Amino acid sequence: MARRYDPARRQRIIDAAIGIVGRRGIAALSHRTVAAAADVPLGSTTYHFATLDDLLVAALRQVNGEWLAGFARWVDSIDPAVPLADEVTRLIEETLSGDRSRVELEYELYLAALRHAAVRPIAAECLDEMVRLLGRRTGDVPTARAVVALADGLMLQHLLTGLPFERAAVRAGLGGVLGRADGAATPGPPGR
Repeated sequence: MARRYDPARRQRIIDAAIGIVGRRGIAALSHRTVAAAADVPLGSTTYHFATLDDLLVAALRQVNGEWLAGFARWVDSIDPAVPLADEVTRLIEETLSGDRSRVELEYELYLAALRHAAVRPIAAECLDEMVRLLGRRTGDVPTARAVVALADGLMLQHLLTGLPFERAAVRAGLGGVLGRADGAATPGPPGR
């Protein structure tokens, strides 16, 4: 019997892995579950991805690419006349008001880097690219890195707690950390 040419097989395997992680978590990921979900022979998954870490890397690269495209659109839409705290609040609100299962999937793959050393560079690349993109707006890398970390932490906390997004509270917190609209630090209480 001749081998069937299937140029989309590798992509179907990646998509199946992403679907499994999204529905059942990283713990459910195996070559067998991916092969079944992708409707391919088990040997196809190991042919394209020798280890599960190889598959996780491919899945995270794809998910990161989609996230970064949206993040770049957000950076491009930032209004320089609007305080950065307002714009970051908008990003968080839009992200959390969208498909939460997609955001949970992104974080599940991102946090896989804690246990899978092969995935760490992919997660770090994504963070570095976010900082680079945002740095175009903030004008400096340390501020961009702090904003990315802060937004990341706020989104993760909302996902973990299940609390509703409270725009005013998030905006007030961001304003306190980021300072006034002109970028200067918010003055503290007068000295004694």
